[in-house]
Amino acid sequence: MLTARFRHLGLSAGDRVLDLGCGEGRHVHGLYMLGGLQIDGIDLDEAALRKAEDGLKSLPPPPADRKGAIRFSIGDATALDFAENTFDAVICSEVLEHLPDYHAAIAEIRRILKPGGRLCVSVPHAWPERICWRLAPPPDGYPYQPGGHIRIFDEVDLKVSIERHGFRMIQRHHAHGLHAPLWWLKCAFWTRRDDHPWVKAYHRFLVWDIMKRPVLTRALDALLTPVMGKSLVMYFETTDAL
Repeated sequence: MLTARFRHLGLSAGDRVLDLGCGEGRHVHGLYMLGGLQIDGIDLDEAALRKAEDGLKSLPPPPADRKGAIRFSIGDATALDFAENTFDAVICSEVLEHLPDYHAAIAEIRRILKPGGRLCVSVPHAWPERICWRLAPPPDGYPYQPGGHIRIFDEVDLKVSIERHGFRMIQRHHAHGLHAPLWWLKCAFWTRRDDHPWVKAYHRFLVWDIMKRPVLTRALDALLTPVMGKSLVMYFETTDAL
């Protein structure tokens, strides 16, 4: 289930790409299937990184003439262990809403991107996210979990914050129109978010949709995503390329 649309990153064979906060590796795996890329996936969650590595075993190899490389490592988004001008592109998906100092992470991304490098950032779409916060309020609700979401981003504020670090936005869209209701159900039944029958039933529906991709649900997702997509996705280019 990819949030980023790789075509907006302008990737070419041999490019080096960082998935910052890669989790269990969904974008790393998608990049690997493109072939010919040098990919780094970093995260603070060691267990998630192990799952990301294990997930590679289930993927078919890219064509022999388009082999790339993947490296996983533990890393902090606000203090990246990479030299300046290392990467051609960075994906930072569903990370900034967790960070107390997200400006430090944006500054680090700018530092490690090459001139003309591109950045994809995704964060929770504001109004569906606000419903989650209201349905599962404090002291133990949705935004109050260890490592959970600590802010809701306004689109214009986030755009301006990123552009002040030396970027220009080039594209935007929303993603995952069918997924917001899952989180509303989880929050509505917060104490049973993993085993409530309505939550489990809707989760099975989403898995079926992802695996089978029937025409009806694809059309429904296309209609819902611009309005209630779970994620806001924005693409930027470093301004020194202009």
